[in-house]
Amino acid sequence: MLLAGNPGSGKTMFSARYLHHGLKLNEPGLYVSFAENRETFLANMRRIGLDFEKYVSQKRFEFLDLFTVKEQGIEIILESIMGVADASGAKRLVIDSFSALAQAFKDPIDVRVIVHTVLSRIVRKSDCTTIMIEEVPLGESKIGYGVEEFVADAVIVLKTGELDGRPLRDLEIVKIRGTELVEKKLVFTLKDCFRVFQPFRLKPVEKQVQFQPIPDPPGRFSTGTPDLDAMLGGGIPRGSTVLLEKDEKTSRAEYDFLMAPLAMNFAAQGRGVLILPSVLFDYGAVREMVLSYGLSEKVFQSQIVLLDHQRLPHPEDVRPNVVQLKGVDAMDDLLNVLESVTWLKSGRDQPALVSVSLDAGLSLYGEAQGRRLLDLTASTVRGRASLFLLVGRESPDNLTDKISSIVDFHLKLTREHGSLLLYGVKPRTPLYAVETDTSKGYPIPRLTPIV
Repeated sequence: MLLAGNPGSGKTMFSARYLHHGLKLNEPGLYVSFAENRETFLANMRRIGLDFEKYVSQKRFEFLDLFTVKEQGIEIILESIMGVADASGAKRLVIDSFSALAQAFKDPIDVRVIVHTVLSRIVRKSDCTTIMIEEVPLGESKIGYGVEEFVADAVIVLKTGELDGRPLRDLEIVKIRGTELVEKKLVFTLKDCFRVFQPFRLKPVEKQVQFQPIPDPPGRFSTGTPDLDAMLGGGIPRGSTVLLEKDEKTSRAEYDFLMAPLAMNFAAQGRGVLILPSVLFDYGAVREMVLSYGLSEKVFQSQIVLLDHQRLPHPEDVRPNVVQLKGVDAMDDLLNVLESVTWLKSGRDQPALVSVSLDAGLSLYGEAQGRRLLDLTASTVRGRASLFLLVGRESPDNLTDKISSIVDFHLKLTREHGSLLLYGVKPRTPLYAVETDTSKGYPIPRLTPIV
């Protein structure tokens, strides 16, 4: 396998993780380095949680450091590598880097000879799967001498780019001989040494358990998701307005998955949740989502109120937790909601969550009335120490920029190489990869920073 990338792209950590995993499977490993000595490597790996020293003492891991390569000594160096590999019974080998080894040669044909030597005498004969690291200078895309990638069975390129000014790491599988590739590009992080994220998907819950609310930190609301609480500095301050902006790459189901635990955390503690959903309003889908978190029908009908803006209900289709909006005058509709919703009318001291789709609000009342309604709601929520959640799509008219003055938190949800990514615009945060955690018996987002 040829592993290529610019300096700092994670090649050493990828290779170390590969060797360490093999050692846990009782597959002896050998790391050949032309860049650092044994003590530095072991110390660096220990800091990121990879204990190679244990396997050194068990004689299952060897580190061979070769700082200087001279053309006249290349055969001796190759013999040294092969001798240690044979003696240790290595099944996994890393050569870091092949670039340093190849610099001893003036003619590319000699590079091809050494590649064939490594492949035939180490990889094939000893059945030792080998990673050859190739350094790609900054600003260049060509891999090595142009011959290695044709000889190698697999070529993986690590890249470091940006997404909205934030570092984004992606891994490209150029080829793996004899393997059909479904995804050729994936997002990865160096958090916890090296992790590659599979394309995001919602996982089914095997055994459903009732949602367990997370207690609110002092002066804040928990989002119902520990990782999201941590990303936002320990939860959301009371009285805040939060905007979640999703682009065309993301779906409504993905937004619901991210924000559902917030609503569940309110409802499970006896608090009210008021929702103005998107134009694609589906009462049954909202009900099913609530029940999927183990909350009761009674909780759904008494504490979660939906604002319907699509049609006048049939007399036989009146639901106790649906308030019909006329969509003519925003203030009239607001007064109607305050008069219709029991827990709003009673003036209980319990805080509430108000969730509004920007698309629905502005399509109902137009921009002027819609803006006024948002301002009034944000002010009311702030005065009652509650929480206002806005969700909107990325739009060419910069709608989200126009309402930035009322927003305390601005989050963005997007996709890249199949991974679902979340980051904060206000306040600024790194990129986080979003995964599904169903270990508690209900779906919770798991967030991992891209570092």
